[in-house]
Amino acid sequence: MPSPPDPRTDRPPQRPDTPWLIREPSADARARLFCVPYSGCGASMYRQWPRFTDGVEICPVQPPGRENRIRERPPATYQELAGELSGALLPYLDRPYGLFGHCGAALAAYETAVHLVRDGHPRPTGLFLSSQVAPQHGPRGRFLRLTDDELREELGQLMIRLGGEPLPSLIDLTLGILRADIEANKRYHVPDPPRLPVALTAIGWSGDFEVPYRSMGGWDVCGDTVFELLQGEHYTFTEAPGALLRVFSAGLLPTAAGHAR
Repeated sequence: MPSPPDPRTDRPPQRPDTPWLIREPSADARARLFCVPYSGCGASMYRQWPRFTDGVEICPVQPPGRENRIRERPPATYQELAGELSGALLPYLDRPYGLFGHCGAALAAYETAVHLVRDGHPRPTGLFLSSQVAPQHGPRGRFLRLTDDELREELGQLMIRLGGEPLPSLIDLTLGILRADIEANKRYHVPDPPRLPVALTAIGWSGDFEVPYRSMGGWDVCGDTVFELLQGEHYTFTEAPGALLRVFSAGLLPTAAGHAR
Protein backbone atom coordinates (compact mmCIF):
# COMPACT_ATOMS: atom_id res chain seq x y z
CA MET A 1 0.00 0.00 0.00
CA PRO A 2 1.52 3.37 -0.92
CA SER A 3 2.34 5.80 1.84
CA PRO A 4 -0.02 8.76 2.32
CA PRO A 5 1.26 12.07 0.97
CA ASP A 6 3.33 14.18 3.31
CA PRO A 7 1.82 17.69 3.30
CA ARG A 8 5.24 19.17 4.13
CA THR A 9 6.86 17.84 0.97
CA ASP A 10 3.98 17.28 -1.46
CA ARG A 11 2.52 20.77 -1.20
CA PRO A 12 3.62 22.92 -4.16
CA PRO A 13 6.26 25.45 -3.05
CA GLN A 14 5.04 29.04 -2.79
CA ARG A 15 6.98 32.15 -3.65
CA PRO A 16 8.16 33.84 -0.43
CA ASP A 17 7.42 37.47 0.39
CA THR A 18 11.17 38.17 0.45
CA PRO A 19 13.78 37.63 -2.30
CA TRP A 20 16.14 36.35 0.39
CA LEU A 21 14.44 32.93 0.37
CA ILE A 22 13.80 30.71 -2.64
CA ARG A 23 10.51 29.34 -1.29
CA GLU A 24 8.01 30.18 1.42
CA PRO A 25 8.90 28.32 4.64
CA SER A 26 6.38 25.66 5.62
CA ALA A 27 3.93 26.32 8.44
CA ASP A 28 4.30 22.65 9.42
CA ALA A 29 8.02 22.75 10.26
CA ARG A 30 8.97 22.07 13.88
CA ALA A 31 12.14 24.12 13.36
CA ARG A 32 13.86 25.97 10.52
CA LEU A 33 17.48 26.10 9.41
CA PHE A 34 18.43 29.13 7.31
CA CYS A 35 21.45 28.22 5.18
CA VAL A 36 23.73 30.96 3.84
CA PRO A 37 25.42 29.89 0.60
CA TYR A 38 29.15 29.31 0.16
CA SER A 39 31.28 32.15 -1.19
CA GLY A 40 30.53 32.87 -4.85
CA CYS A 41 27.45 30.64 -4.84
CA GLY A 42 23.70 31.08 -4.58
CA ALA A 43 20.91 29.15 -2.91
CA SER A 44 21.02 26.41 -5.57
CA MET A 45 24.21 25.07 -3.98
CA TYR A 46 21.85 23.37 -1.50
CA ARG A 47 20.07 21.50 -4.31
CA GLN A 48 21.29 18.12 -3.00
CA TRP A 49 19.95 18.80 0.50
CA PRO A 50 16.51 17.51 1.51
CA ARG A 51 13.77 20.02 2.22
CA PHE A 52 13.22 18.41 5.63
CA THR A 53 15.43 16.44 7.97
CA ASP A 54 13.29 15.05 10.77
CA GLY A 55 11.15 18.09 11.61
CA VAL A 56 13.77 20.67 10.60
CA GLU A 57 13.06 22.54 7.38
CA ILE A 58 16.09 23.48 5.26
CA CYS A 59 15.63 27.07 4.06
CA PRO A 60 18.33 28.15 1.56
CA VAL A 61 19.14 31.85 1.61
CA GLN A 62 19.58 33.84 -1.61
CA PRO A 63 21.81 36.92 -1.09
CA PRO A 64 21.89 39.81 -3.59
CA GLY A 65 24.08 39.33 -6.64
CA ARG A 66 23.42 35.60 -6.98
CA GLU A 67 21.36 33.66 -9.54
CA ASN A 68 17.90 35.27 -9.78
CA ARG A 69 19.28 38.35 -7.94
CA ILE A 70 22.29 38.71 -10.23
CA ARG A 71 21.49 42.34 -11.12
CA GLU A 72 21.60 43.45 -7.47
CA ARG A 73 24.73 44.75 -5.80
CA PRO A 74 26.24 42.21 -3.41
CA PRO A 75 26.82 43.46 0.17
CA ALA A 76 30.34 44.79 0.68
CA THR A 77 30.73 43.39 4.20
CA TYR A 78 29.37 40.54 6.28
CA GLN A 79 27.87 43.12 8.62
CA GLU A 80 25.94 44.73 5.74
CA LEU A 81 24.68 41.34 4.56
CA ALA A 82 23.67 40.40 8.11
CA GLY A 83 21.74 43.63 8.64
CA GLU A 84 19.65 43.04 5.51
CA LEU A 85 19.20 39.31 6.04
CA SER A 86 18.16 39.59 9.69
CA GLY A 87 15.34 41.96 8.75
CA ALA A 88 14.15 39.69 5.94
CA LEU A 89 13.97 36.66 8.23
CA LEU A 90 11.87 38.26 10.98
CA PRO A 91 8.48 36.93 9.74
CA TYR A 92 9.85 33.36 9.88
CA LEU A 93 11.33 33.35 13.39
CA ASP A 94 8.10 32.15 15.05
CA ARG A 95 9.58 28.75 16.04
CA PRO A 96 13.00 27.32 16.89
CA TYR A 97 15.47 28.17 14.16
CA GLY A 98 19.13 27.95 13.33
CA LEU A 99 21.64 29.56 11.01
CA PHE A 100 24.20 27.57 9.01
CA GLY A 101 27.20 28.73 7.03
CA HIS A 102 30.27 27.01 5.59
CA CYS A 103 33.65 28.74 5.23
CA GLY A 104 33.07 32.48 4.64
CA ALA A 105 29.31 32.00 4.96
CA ALA A 106 29.84 30.93 8.59
CA LEU A 107 30.99 34.49 9.34
CA ALA A 108 27.89 35.90 7.66
CA ALA A 109 25.73 33.53 9.73
CA TYR A 110 27.49 34.62 12.93
CA GLU A 111 27.02 38.30 12.11
CA THR A 112 23.32 37.68 11.38
CA ALA A 113 22.95 36.12 14.83
CA VAL A 114 24.74 39.14 16.33
CA HIS A 115 22.28 41.51 14.64
CA LEU A 116 19.22 39.53 15.75
CA VAL A 117 20.35 39.28 19.37
CA ARG A 118 21.50 42.92 19.56
CA ASP A 119 18.18 44.21 18.18
CA GLY A 120 16.08 42.15 20.60
CA HIS A 121 14.58 39.77 18.03
CA PRO A 122 13.97 36.05 18.64
CA ARG A 123 17.43 34.55 19.07
CA PRO A 124 18.59 31.48 17.17
CA THR A 125 18.25 28.14 18.90
CA GLY A 126 21.50 27.07 17.25
CA LEU A 127 24.29 28.59 15.19
CA PHE A 128 26.15 26.05 13.02
CA LEU A 129 29.59 27.13 11.78
CA SER A 130 31.40 24.87 9.34
CA SER A 131 35.05 25.08 8.21
CA GLN A 132 35.83 28.57 9.46
CA VAL A 133 38.05 30.12 12.10
CA ALA A 134 36.51 32.39 14.72
CA PRO A 135 36.19 36.14 13.94
CA GLN A 136 39.16 37.12 16.12
CA HIS A 137 41.46 34.70 14.27
CA GLY A 138 40.77 35.79 10.72
CA PRO A 139 41.05 36.51 7.94
CA ARG A 140 42.65 33.19 7.08
CA GLY A 141 42.57 30.67 4.23
CA ARG A 142 44.17 29.72 0.94
CA PHE A 143 41.34 31.24 -1.12
CA LEU A 144 42.28 34.73 0.03
CA ARG A 145 45.57 34.48 -1.91
CA LEU A 146 44.34 32.88 -5.17
CA THR A 147 44.54 34.61 -8.54
CA ASP A 148 41.49 34.90 -10.79
CA ASP A 149 42.69 31.97 -12.91
CA GLU A 150 43.11 29.82 -9.82
CA LEU A 151 39.66 30.83 -8.61
CA ARG A 152 38.20 29.88 -12.00
CA GLU A 153 39.66 26.40 -11.53
CA GLU A 154 38.14 26.14 -8.06
CA LEU A 155 34.75 27.26 -9.36
CA GLY A 156 34.84 24.70 -12.14
CA GLN A 157 35.53 21.91 -9.67
CA LEU A 158 32.74 23.09 -7.39
CA MET A 159 30.23 23.26 -10.26
CA ILE A 160 31.04 19.67 -11.20
CA ARG A 161 30.68 18.66 -7.54
CA LEU A 162 27.21 20.23 -7.50
CA GLY A 163 26.17 18.35 -10.63
CA GLY A 164 26.48 21.25 -13.05
CA GLU A 165 28.54 21.96 -16.16
CA PRO A 166 31.51 24.34 -15.73
CA LEU A 167 30.77 26.58 -18.71
CA PRO A 168 33.39 29.33 -19.14
CA SER A 169 30.69 32.02 -19.39
CA LEU A 170 29.08 30.85 -16.15
CA ILE A 171 32.44 30.68 -14.40
CA ASP A 172 33.26 34.24 -15.48
CA LEU A 173 29.86 35.43 -14.23
CA THR A 174 30.35 33.70 -10.89
CA LEU A 175 33.94 34.87 -10.50
CA GLY A 176 32.86 38.44 -9.82
CA ILE A 177 30.63 37.34 -6.94
CA LEU A 178 33.33 35.09 -5.54
CA ARG A 179 35.89 37.88 -5.70
CA ALA A 180 33.46 40.22 -3.88
CA ASP A 181 32.95 37.59 -1.18
CA ILE A 182 36.69 37.11 -0.80
CA GLU A 183 37.19 40.87 -0.42
CA ALA A 184 34.51 40.89 2.30
CA ASN A 185 36.40 38.08 4.03
CA LYS A 186 39.68 39.97 3.81
CA ARG A 187 38.09 42.97 5.50
CA TYR A 188 36.55 40.93 8.30
CA HIS A 189 38.50 40.85 11.55
CA VAL A 190 36.77 41.30 14.91
CA PRO A 191 39.38 41.33 17.71
CA ASP A 192 36.72 41.24 20.45
CA PRO A 193 33.68 39.42 19.00
CA PRO A 194 30.35 39.66 20.86
CA ARG A 195 29.61 36.62 22.99
CA LEU A 196 26.18 35.32 22.03
CA PRO A 197 23.56 33.76 24.32
CA VAL A 198 23.16 31.11 21.63
CA ALA A 199 24.31 27.49 21.37
CA LEU A 200 27.16 27.36 18.83
CA THR A 201 28.28 24.24 16.99
CA ALA A 202 31.68 24.44 15.26
CA ILE A 203 31.86 21.76 12.57
CA GLY A 204 35.16 20.58 11.16
CA TRP A 205 35.95 17.91 8.55
CA SER A 206 38.59 15.24 8.92
CA GLY A 207 40.09 15.77 5.46
CA ASP A 208 39.65 19.53 5.20
CA PHE A 209 43.03 21.07 4.41
CA GLU A 210 41.52 24.50 3.64
CA VAL A 211 40.42 25.11 7.24
CA PRO A 212 41.83 22.40 9.53
CA TYR A 213 39.62 21.41 12.44
CA ARG A 214 42.36 22.27 14.94
CA SER A 215 42.21 25.93 13.84
CA MET A 216 38.56 26.34 14.87
CA GLY A 217 38.99 26.37 18.66
CA GLY A 218 38.41 30.11 19.01
CA TRP A 219 34.64 29.86 18.56
CA ASP A 220 34.17 29.23 22.28
CA VAL A 221 34.95 32.95 22.78
CA CYS A 222 31.77 33.75 20.81
CA GLY A 223 29.45 31.60 22.91
CA ASP A 224 29.01 28.19 24.49
CA THR A 225 30.32 25.92 21.75
CA VAL A 226 30.10 22.22 20.93
CA PHE A 227 32.83 21.02 18.56
CA GLU A 228 32.02 18.35 15.98
CA LEU A 229 34.54 16.60 13.72
CA LEU A 230 32.83 14.87 10.78
CA GLN A 231 34.27 12.60 8.11
CA GLY A 232 34.90 14.34 4.80
CA GLU A 233 36.73 17.19 3.10
CA HIS A 234 36.02 20.84 2.39
CA TYR A 235 33.14 20.30 -0.05
CA THR A 236 31.56 17.23 1.56
CA PHE A 237 28.87 19.41 3.14
CA THR A 238 27.30 20.00 -0.31
CA GLU A 239 26.15 16.35 -0.33
CA ALA A 240 24.13 16.74 2.90
CA PRO A 241 25.81 13.79 4.67
CA GLY A 242 23.67 12.12 7.30
CA ALA A 243 26.11 12.96 10.09
CA LEU A 244 25.73 16.67 9.33
CA LEU A 245 21.93 16.49 9.20
CA ARG A 246 21.92 14.74 12.56
CA VAL A 247 23.94 17.60 14.05
CA PHE A 248 21.20 20.00 12.95
CA SER A 249 18.40 17.84 14.35
CA ALA A 250 20.17 17.39 17.67
CA GLY A 251 20.79 21.11 17.98
CA LEU A 252 17.33 22.33 17.00
CA LEU A 253 14.70 19.76 17.88
CA PRO A 254 15.07 19.21 21.66
CA THR A 255 13.55 22.62 22.40
CA ALA A 256 10.97 22.60 19.63
CA ALA A 257 8.17 21.04 21.69
CA GLY A 258 8.32 23.78 24.32
CA HIS A 259 8.59 26.72 21.95
CA ALA A 260 5.52 28.90 21.56
CA ARG A 261 4.02 28.39 18.13
